[in-house]
Amino acid sequence: MSRSGLEPAAYGMHSLRRTKVAMLYRKTGNLRACQLLLGHTKLESTVRYLGVELDDALALSEALEI
Repeated sequence: MSRSGLEPAAYGMHSLRRTKVAMLYRKTGNLRACQLLLGHTKLESTVRYLGVELDDALALSEALEI
């Protein structure tokens, strides 16, 4: 952590893990990718972990055309 220039007392690996995935979700809206990266078996766990409302997550997901 010290090589990154961040203060080790202010950041932990868990907070950085959450931040990285939260940024990915905000940028892409792809809950499935977040779920895979986090290793969650249930999508609901990923939604709770990211702190997003299920309605918001579903709206983002439906907005992506596949």
